[in-house]
Amino acid sequence: MTQPRASLISLDETPWYHLVSRCVRRAFLCGKDPLTGTSYEHRRAWIEGRILALSSVFAIDIAAYAVMSNHYHVVLRVDASRTHGWTMEQILTRWTQLFTGPAPVQRYLSDDRVRMSAAEMAQVEELAEIYRARLHDISWFMRVLNESIARQANQEDGVKGRFWEGRFKSQALLDEQALLAAMAYVDLNPIRAGIADTLERSEYTSIARRIRNATITPDKDRNVGTGGADNTSKLGPASSKPEMPPSPTPFRIGSRRDHASESGPLQPEKSLQNITQASLMPFEASEAGLQHGIPFSLEDYFELTETLGRCVHPMKRGFIADKTPGLLVKLGMEPQQFLRHADHLLKTFGPVIGTADTLSALAQRRRRRRMRGIAMARQVFQAKAA
Repeated sequence: MTQPRASLISLDETPWYHLVSRCVRRAFLCGKDPLTGTSYEHRRAWIEGRILALSSVFAIDIAAYAVMSNHYHVVLRVDASRTHGWTMEQILTRWTQLFTGPAPVQRYLSDDRVRMSAAEMAQVEELAEIYRARLHDISWFMRVLNESIARQANQEDGVKGRFWEGRFKSQALLDEQALLAAMAYVDLNPIRAGIADTLERSEYTSIARRIRNATITPDKDRNVGTGGADNTSKLGPASSKPEMPPSPTPFRIGSRRDHASESGPLQPEKSLQNITQASLMPFEASEAGLQHGIPFSLEDYFELTETLGRCVHPMKRGFIADKTPGLLVKLGMEPQQFLRHADHLLKTFGPVIGTADTLSALAQRRRRRRMRGIAMARQVFQAKAA
């Protein structure tokens, strides 16, 4: 049954999420359509570039992504407290990179600001607080991403109408084990689909980008850097900075009212293409002097994804490598079960992924008897007693 987005995304529970959005048409989003012979491969670059560009505007960092033939995956972290440090001008400048903005906002960002009345300034201040909340809102991130891609694809195909299947699917990642499972699942999508045979050749994925950015490839001596100038530490609140009171908003974020008068239309594609792309989040940010990062090492993650890439193969399903990836041991996960179920693990869970303990605690807070996936969590995320 469809659930309201507010019950699926709660930054009080976790800032980490796995998102999936699918194309509604029979024709392919990317790749080559076997029915018509038309190639849409270039659209992969559209999506990859737009994900990273929007990350530089929103207070949202990208940990992993994969662009497939008719859908894409993103694993991201929301840093809600980051927006509290942005000035009103910074907020308006960021928002108008995406939307034209109403006339008072345009005047405020121009030389005409000095001639604005007190009433106009008050209106701009109110709009800035609305935009501040939206700049750490996953639904707005996905709205801009999907609308801009649909607009390009519809123009290229010479058609109108819906391009995406509907609402994007979201899964909350409650702990490090859930984050690891989601990232590995996403990065190995091309290998599982049979369109790539190595991590390096998994084009339009975060793992391929990290390998290109790393000082050496993962199959060599693993003295590897972060794979990008990004930012994380341990799973938990959106920031370790002192909490600041949330900015007041004149309506509930995510409500279905018409926002056109508050934002203006989406900027033309030429303007959106000029937005600078952000880097991927780094691993072990504390070692890199950053506040936030993915809470395990890049070397360990490369080792795990390589092992899964060899095991998750149509002719080798259920095969367990002789060497156990060290990251599974560090996180107290059951290696054989994780490697065996990695190719379909996320499908077993519902809108929330985590260990049995975190799922049980969440069920108690929400006054539910149990959470979907708790049986699988006991198998995979909990090492057997010696």
